[in-house]
Formats: sequence, structure tokens, C-alpha cells
Amino acid sequence: MNLKEIEARLQALVEVDIPSMMPGQNIEHSIIQKLAVAIHGNTIISGNGTTFAPNIFTLVLHPETMAKWQDQQLLAILLHSISTVAQEAGFRFTISPTITISLDDKLSPNDAEVVASHRVEPMSDTHATPLDTGSLEENNPLPENAFLIVEGVKVFPLSQSVINIGRRLDNQLIIDDPRVSRNHAQLRSIKGRYVVFDLNSTGGTFVNGQRTSQSVLYPGDVISLAGVALIFGQDNPPPRPDLTDTAPLHLATSDRPTATLKDRHTTAKFLKK
Repeated sequence: MNLKEIEARLQALVEVDIPSMMPGQNIEHSIIQKLAVAIHGNTIISGNGTTFAPNIFTLVLHPETMAKWQDQQLLAILLHSISTVAQEAGFRFTISPTITISLDDKLSPNDAEVVASHRVEPMSDTHATPLDTGSLEENNPLPENAFLIVEGVKVFPLSQSVINIGRRLDNQLIIDDPRVSRNHAQLRSIKGRYVVFDLNSTGGTFVNGQRTSQSVLYPGDVISLAGVALIFGQDNPPPRPDLTDTAPLHLATSDRPTATLKDRHTTAKFLKK
């Protein structure tokens, strides 16, 4: 499907599901348009020619319009429509897609944004992984060819065992944004992996939409520092022994993905190489 076909099909599905299951509700056409753009514009084509659709969708709203979207059924209907359109277009998902809510008081109450990203492994496998921080040694091997993509435009190579991030000028990675604390987060190399630590920041540190105090990073992880997006990448990453099967998953048409609702987080668009 091209972009117009995806948008038309998405609109048709929503118009069928919403009135029948939630009378009186409606979804603005502009949101449907932006969802279609997010699906169509963030696909990835693998080496064997398979096209993968994004699997993490974030609906960014003004706080005044939040109440309407707190209904899990409404989000589930929207997610079901996204999944159906993607599959009809011949796209596949690496994991079951999710849709979440983020708030931005800078948006107009009549406006919304949709951002989409890819998650290649289940989030439960990567969040809040227990760490033995006492094992950090001076000769701890650095992860090879690791980097951060800052706000989608700047590549910051990770070549030190400890990298401090924040607004202060003595940080290794300086982010001049008022949302970021002076000493916001820290990356440490532990057992050949980079781990992100929140340094009691005001706005919080999030990994793929989940607030965290510490989290092991894997390629494709989206780090949000109070809304400033960093994408962690690594060329030729080491294998993950904790995963026995990372093959793409098919979504059966009878399966209805569960939407999850978060009240404060931000994700970033996936940046293709």
C-alpha cells in the first residue's frame, strides 16, 4: 500500500470500530493522517527483503485533551486498526506493537503528534535488569563501536568507560536544553555492556518509554532525558544469551494487542542508517 491507501484503510477501520464499540466517540482525521505517515514513513526493509512496520507508537497530546484518551478501549481499538493495516500492507512486526500517551503542554489543545519507533526485542527483557555494580573494574572492556544518536542529527561515539550527560560544561556529552538537568544521567561500561543510570534528575530518564534508575542498553533502545531523545546504537553487537528466539513474530488476526497507557514519557523517531 502507498501512503494514501494506508490512510484510507486506517480511516475505514476506525470508523467501523469506534461507533460500534464506543458510541459518541470519534478520532480526529488529522490523527489518522499522522498515524498513516508514522506507519508508512518508519518501515525497515531487512536484508532478505522483508518489510517491518514500527512497533512502538506514541500519541503526543496537550494535557487538556488527555481525558478522552485515558480509555484503554479506545487505545486498543486504535492499536487494532494499526496492526490490521500494517499486515494488510504486507508489513511484519518484530514484536507485538504498543501505543502509549505522552503529554506536551507546548502543543495546541487541538493538535497532536504521532511518533513511531522500532523495538527489536521484548521490553521485559531489557528493563530494570539487575546489575552487580560492584564488579565495575578499571580494565572493564568497552563495548565496541557503540554510539548515541542525539536528537536524530548528531552521532556521539562512546569511547569511554564512564560518560556523564547533562547541561554542565564538564559533562562528556553536553546537552544544552532546559529540560535536561545539569547532571542528568551517566553511561557506564559494565561487563562489556553500556548501562544508563539516572542521576536523580528532575525530568527523569526513560528507556523505550519506561522510567528507569538503571537499565542495560541494547542497540535500538531509545533513551529520553526529560524529552530529549538519544538512540543507542552499536555496530556488530555481542549476542544475547538470555534470548533463545529473536525471530520476527507473526500477529494472528484473531489476536488483539493490548494498549498500554503512560502519563509521562517521550519517544523518538527511529533513525534509519
